[in-house]
Amino acid sequence: MIIFFVSLVVLVSLLVTSLLVSNANSDNIEEQLKGKAVNVSRVVAHSQAVQNGLQNEAMEERIQEYTLAIQQATDVLFVVVMDMEGIRKSHPNSERIGNPFVGGDEKRVLQGEEYTSRSEGTLGESIRSFTPIFDGQQNQIGAVAVGISLEEVEASIQQNQWQILIGSSIGLLFGTIGAFWLARYIKRSLFGLEPYAIARIHEERKQMLHSAHEGIIAIDKDSKIVLVNKSARRILQKAGLLEKEPTGTAINEVLPGFMLDHILDKGKPVLDEEQNLNGVSIISNRVPLVVNEEVIGAIATFRDKTEMNQLAEELTGVEMYAETLRAQSHEFMNQLHVLLGMIKLKEYNQVENFITKLADHQVHEVGSITRHIMDPVFAGFIIGKISYAREAHVDLAVSCETEIPQPADSAVTHELITIAGNIIDNAIENVMGKAQKNIRVTFSYIDELLTMTVADMGTGIPEEMQEAIFTKGVSSKEGERRGYGLYLVKKSVEKLEGSIEVFSELDKGTAFVIIVPYEAGGGSDD
Repeated sequence: MIIFFVSLVVLVSLLVTSLLVSNANSDNIEEQLKGKAVNVSRVVAHSQAVQNGLQNEAMEERIQEYTLAIQQATDVLFVVVMDMEGIRKSHPNSERIGNPFVGGDEKRVLQGEEYTSRSEGTLGESIRSFTPIFDGQQNQIGAVAVGISLEEVEASIQQNQWQILIGSSIGLLFGTIGAFWLARYIKRSLFGLEPYAIARIHEERKQMLHSAHEGIIAIDKDSKIVLVNKSARRILQKAGLLEKEPTGTAINEVLPGFMLDHILDKGKPVLDEEQNLNGVSIISNRVPLVVNEEVIGAIATFRDKTEMNQLAEELTGVEMYAETLRAQSHEFMNQLHVLLGMIKLKEYNQVENFITKLADHQVHEVGSITRHIMDPVFAGFIIGKISYAREAHVDLAVSCETEIPQPADSAVTHELITIAGNIIDNAIENVMGKAQKNIRVTFSYIDELLTMTVADMGTGIPEEMQEAIFTKGVSSKEGERRGYGLYLVKKSVEKLEGSIEVFSELDKGTAFVIIVPYEAGGGSDD
């Protein structure tokens, strides 16, 4: 397609150029020949021999000799001198001397006018130049007509057109060859793609970029913004930074402190960095764009941190729910296996005693929780954690110093599950290597403040780490995927506008005290 279109452009250009040049040259050739005829006729009209011959019959023969010499020297069709009656005094055919001039276009020159015309005479059609002849007193005594054959004019024009045609053909040949190599070079530069394919890919990539949920901003090597997708515009709008069209603007004018231009200088990516855009927290990845080992720009992808926190917290909550249900299911299956064994052994009295004991324990354990914690979701979660701890052979004791009402906002329950779940899981891990695997969880609700205390008798936390354990990725334990639980706890506490304190001694245990504002709801479900 590229070869075809380039060749077509070359062909059309050459045809138009040839036509214009041919017409222009034809006009120029005709004008040049007219000028030649005019010059010759003027030379003859000013010749003393011609003037004397017209004034003196004895010298008329000199006119014929002179005009034949001029005709041969200038290569014109004829040079005819006539008197005021239009009678020829010279002619290429001497037999026609003395006869009237033929053509009918000589009348104006006999009235003293100089001009050119086209007409047909005894020698055929020609371009003619007429010039009056004056004596020394400026009295007209005759006229001269110089003719150039139109066949000669047309031959010159045709020869010129052939030259143009040959030149155009050669130009077309080289143009086609050039088009072929140009098309190959262009296609090689465009990875062998045709223009329509490039346009389709461009539109597809554009739609992909704008469909991405993450914000995307790209800059060129001059730090000018070249791309801002819809999600990036939404976040910039939220931050109040979209006052004008960002495309084509320097990155620091739109996003001061974003430091995307620093990537151009360093040429190294910066991943998962928390940044602040005029009060909006984001998590960004900034990467250089490298082509042929040269940094040609940089691109940043980012997402509203609030959205990411919500997603992480939701996933954490779901994981905790699933783990709690799994623990309860596992404990229930164990109890069923015990009952099945007793029944097969026909120990029916033992079956009755086991069920009674199990029911009493369940009523005591579950009833104690449900009587004090009025939120059924949070109560169920705590019961599930007790089952999970029992499965891990950990004694998890939960006590409520006061009744805990149901919250006015159900979202608070979700945050409390994140807080309690992560801290209890940490406590269970801390006591696993101890002989006494005891954990105590205490709740109290006073003056619209909920206090939660989780104390274990585990390994403890080094003093130098107690300030850093709430930082993402920091953990007192070894292993991958560590350092996220307490980070989420800290974020949930901050979201509820509460506080968290940690008290720990090595090999003695750790206690977390969480205090959060807690607005009670309309009542409890019994």
